[in-house]
Amino acid sequence: MTRARGGGARLRHLMALEPRGPRQLRRLVRGLFGIEVLDVARERGSTPPLAYLSHAFFEPGEGVGLSRDAVVWANRGGGKTMLGAVATLLDLIYKPGIEVRVLGGSLEQASKMYEHLSRLLDLPTMRGVLAAPPSARRVVLRNGSRVEVLAGSQRSVRGVRAHKLRCDEVEEFDPAVWEAAQRVTRSGRCGGRWVGGAVEALSTMHRPGGLMSGLTRNGERLEIPENENIRGTPVKSSGGGVKVFRWNAIDVVARCPPALACEGCELWDDCRGRAKHATGFVPVEDLLSQRGRSSRIAWEAEMMCRRPGVRHAVFPAFDERRHVAPFDQAESTSGSWVGGMDFGLRAPTVMLWACVDSDTLHVVSEYDATDRTLPEHLVWIKRQAEREAIPPAHDLAFVAIDPAGLARNAHSGHSDAALLRKAGYAVRARGQAIAPGIEAIRRRLDHATLRIDPRCTKLIAALRAYHFDPRNLHTQTPVKDGPDHWCDALRYLVTAWETNAPATTGSYL
Repeated sequence: MTRARGGGARLRHLMALEPRGPRQLRRLVRGLFGIEVLDVARERGSTPPLAYLSHAFFEPGEGVGLSRDAVVWANRGGGKTMLGAVATLLDLIYKPGIEVRVLGGSLEQASKMYEHLSRLLDLPTMRGVLAAPPSARRVVLRNGSRVEVLAGSQRSVRGVRAHKLRCDEVEEFDPAVWEAAQRVTRSGRCGGRWVGGAVEALSTMHRPGGLMSGLTRNGERLEIPENENIRGTPVKSSGGGVKVFRWNAIDVVARCPPALACEGCELWDDCRGRAKHATGFVPVEDLLSQRGRSSRIAWEAEMMCRRPGVRHAVFPAFDERRHVAPFDQAESTSGSWVGGMDFGLRAPTVMLWACVDSDTLHVVSEYDATDRTLPEHLVWIKRQAEREAIPPAHDLAFVAIDPAGLARNAHSGHSDAALLRKAGYAVRARGQAIAPGIEAIRRRLDHATLRIDPRCTKLIAALRAYHFDPRNLHTQTPVKDGPDHWCDALRYLVTAWETNAPATTGSYL
C-alpha cells in the first residue's frame, strides 16, 4: 500500500479507500490489517463474522429508526474480541470525531480489546494517524476520533456519553453495570456522516439465566444460508430490534489436513467433514485437544454455542427439542385439567394450565401479570381461559398453590385460597420442601412425561434459566431472580398431581 506523507495525509488517503459494501470492507481489512474476515457460515443457523462487521460499520442514515444494537455470541477463541477491535478502529478512521468506549466484565477484560487495538495501530499502514502517543486507556486520532477503556463499575459508566459502547464478555457483567450501560450512547454526526448510538455485546454464553441468555433470546437472529457468502450490500433485516450474530468453532476452523481421517474423529458429530473445505483460522489440532479436555456440556456451551452451560442449572435435562411440543386438545378429550399458581404483586402472579393424559403432563398455556390484586387477576385469567378454550375453573380438578396462600390477609381478612375457592376452583396446597418438588419435575423431564406447548414462552425460558448460586456450591436452594415464579407454579402443580393431595376444605373467610 502506498504511503502518504504526514498523519493528516495518511488519514485522507485512508478515507479515500472507504468501502461501499461487505466485499470491499473485507478487502480493506485484509489490506490494512492483514486479517481475513470470514464471510461464510459453515453451520446452519450461524452468521459469518463479516455479517457483524458490516452491521457495525455501515450506518443506515439519519431518521431510519432501526436499532443499531448488536449481540455477538461466539466461541472461545472465535475472534470476537479482535473483531471488536477492528470495528472500533474502522469507526475511528471513517467516522471523524466519533466517541467509542470499551467496557468489560472487568478492567482486565476490557483491556484485551484495547490491546488488540493498540497492536493494529502499530502496523505500518497506521503510521501517523495518532494525534498523540496512546495512554494506558485512551487513544485519540488526528481527526478527533477517540476511544477509551472503562472499568466495569457503575461509577465508571454513569455520566459517560459515547456514540458506540462495545462490551466484551458480557456474561461476566454485574447486571447493575449492564443496566447503567444502556443509557450511555447517543447518535450524532461524525464528519458529515450520521452515526447511530449503539451498544454492542460480545461474549460466550455459559450461565443459565445469565445476561447473554436473555440477550440472545430477545434479539433477532440474522442467518446467512449455510456455505453461502455475503454478497453485495450490507446485511439487512426487516425488524428493528437488537441483532444477534452467532458463530461457533466449526464456523472458524482452519482447513483440516488430508492426513487427518474423518472416521473416528472426535469432532465428527459437530464437523461432519466440513472442516475439509474450511477457510478459518483455528487449527483443527487445537479443537481436537480442547474437545478432549472438555465435557460434552461445556463443549456445547462454550465452543459450539448451542445452549448455555448447565453446570448450575436446576433442570439441566430440559431440552426444547424433546420437551416442547404443540398440544392437540382434540386428541386429549379424556385428560384431566389442572392448574398451578404462584402469587405476586410487584413480582408476577403466574397461572399455568395443564392437561394430564396417560401420565403425561402437558402444560398448555400460561398467564402472568404484575401490579394487580388477586380478584383482578382472576378476571383476566377467566378471560384468557375462555379465549383459548381452556375448561373453566369448576372443571379443573384442582389449582395448586403455595401453602402460604392459606393464610388470611391482614387487611382483607380473606386468604388467597378462599378467593380462589369463591371463584370456583378446588384448591390444593401441600406443604413440601423445594427439593422434592424439583426432583419430581426432573423425573418427568428424564422420562419425557412433561411437555410444554410452544405458546408457554415464559415457562420455557424459566426452565432454561432457573439456576443455583454459582458462588455457593453448597446450597440446594435455587436463586430467586425471576424464573422462580414460573418454576414454582409448575412445582406446585406437579407435586399436587403426584401426591394426590386432597382439595383443601374448611373456611377461609
